[in-house]
Amino acid sequence: MHQILVVEDQPDLRAVLRTTLVAAGYRVVEAGTAARALVEARSHKPDLLLVDLGLPDGDGIDLIRAIRGWSVAPILVLSARTRETEKVLALDAGADDYVTKPFGTDELLARVRAALRRAPSDGHHRSRLVFGATVVDLERRQATGPAGEPVHLTPQEYRVLDVLARRPGLIVAQRQLLREAWGPDRVDDARGLRVFVKSLRDKLEPAPAIPRFILTEIGVGYRLASDVVEGTTDTTDS
Repeated sequence: MHQILVVEDQPDLRAVLRTTLVAAGYRVVEAGTAARALVEARSHKPDLLLVDLGLPDGDGIDLIRAIRGWSVAPILVLSARTRETEKVLALDAGADDYVTKPFGTDELLARVRAALRRAPSDGHHRSRLVFGATVVDLERRQATGPAGEPVHLTPQEYRVLDVLARRPGLIVAQRQLLREAWGPDRVDDARGLRVFVKSLRDKLEPAPAIPRFILTEIGVGYRLASDVVEGTTDTTDS
């Protein structure tokens, strides 16, 4: 049974979330402040966190950054903030998905299920990616085309795929992708990232001008279609 930490300062909404999640078969731990959330997260090691951004003792984005310093558990943001910049900040901080209030319980549960399915159970992600008839082995750093011919990918291109493959089907914010692929000194190199993404599409997509596998979330970042990662069957958009 998966355990979920709900970080929400409104008692009524927290109660609704608890009832919804328990009815769906999850164990629930609750926190109404950022400080309490940190204590509960370290004590219970939840499988997933639902985090509100507007907390009474701090911003949820700072909480996400703090948790990301030691945990790889999926983090879903629940927030009334609808501006694109707020979503980008949350994803850059390490959130895996962003659900805008008000939301339906069916949508929320679908996002939770998808995030838990995609979460690595052993700290590792799948190493074999299938782009139609082209296969990429991330562990061996080998790629082969439809006829078995080698496809040359640069080390930088493998690093981009590696970061995206850790979160199949989920948005990876542009700055987060740059930071994880090349380090903190490259987080502003949006143009360079676009060049590598275009190159990857040219090499891996059957129709690069109409990408099916490496998807752009305009103004936010990129997403690897979940069915690319071998062994992952969920294709729900996030």
